[in-house]
Amino acid sequence: MLDILYQDPFMVAIHKPPGLLVHKSQIDAHSTDNAMHRLRDQLQQWVYPVHRLDKPTSGVLLFALSPEIAQHLGQQFAEHSIKKTYLAITRGYTAEAGVIDQPLKPIAEFKHKRKQYAEKPAQACHTDFKRLGTLELPYGVDKYPTSRYSLVELYPHTGRKHQLRRHLKHISHPIIGDAKYGKGKHNAFFREHFHCQRLLLAATRLELLHPITQEKLCIYAPPQDVFQLLAEKFGPRLTNPR
Repeated sequence: MLDILYQDPFMVAIHKPPGLLVHKSQIDAHSTDNAMHRLRDQLQQWVYPVHRLDKPTSGVLLFALSPEIAQHLGQQFAEHSIKKTYLAITRGYTAEAGVIDQPLKPIAEFKHKRKQYAEKPAQACHTDFKRLGTLELPYGVDKYPTSRYSLVELYPHTGRKHQLRRHLKHISHPIIGDAKYGKGKHNAFFREHFHCQRLLLAATRLELLHPITQEKLCIYAPPQDVFQLLAEKFGPRLTNPR
C-alpha cells in the first residue's frame, strides 16, 4: 500500500518510495510495477500523474483524479508556480547557501536519439540551496583521513531531467548514492557501513494553489527508513517540518 499524504475529491499525493517508476516507461520496459498502477488499484479509480520524480528519488508525488484537474495542475508546474523542496546528503561541505545557475543540455532517454539530442542547445536551469548541517566521519574514504558530508535543502526553479543531481555534481558536491553522477567510493562506503542502497535525494515538500479552492496547500513528506536515520546524524531537528 502506498502512503497517502493528502487526498480530496480532486487530487491525491503519495510518498513514492525509491526505486519505483512513476508510470510505465520504455526506460525500464520490463518493469510492470509503477506508482500510477499501484495507486489506481489502491483507490479503485483512474489517476493522472501531473509531474515526475526520478526512479531512485523518493518523496511527494502528486496525481489528479480527473483530466481537468490534471490540466490545471500541469499548468502550475509549467509556469513554475509550484514551489518544490528536496532534501539531499552530499559529499563534502557545501557553502551555507547558494545559487546554481548552470544551463543543462537535454538528455535523450533512448540510444537512437542521443545524436539528435547532442545537437540541441543547453537549457536555462536554476537551483537554490541551503545547507542544514554538516557531518564529519572518522573514515578515510578517499584521499583524506576523514570524510565530510552535508545535509542540504534544494529548491529547483526549473524542472530539467536529473537537474538536482547534475547541478550538485557541477559544484563538486554529488549526492550520495548517485550511481550516474556521484562518487563510487563514497557510495560504496554508505552501502557497507550504513546499509544504504539508495540515492539520498527526496522530494520533501510541494507548495501549490488548490485548483478548485485556490487556497495555499503545503504537502510534506519527511525522509523515511535509512535516509531518515542518516539525516538525523546531522541533528534530528533538521528534518522536522517547518
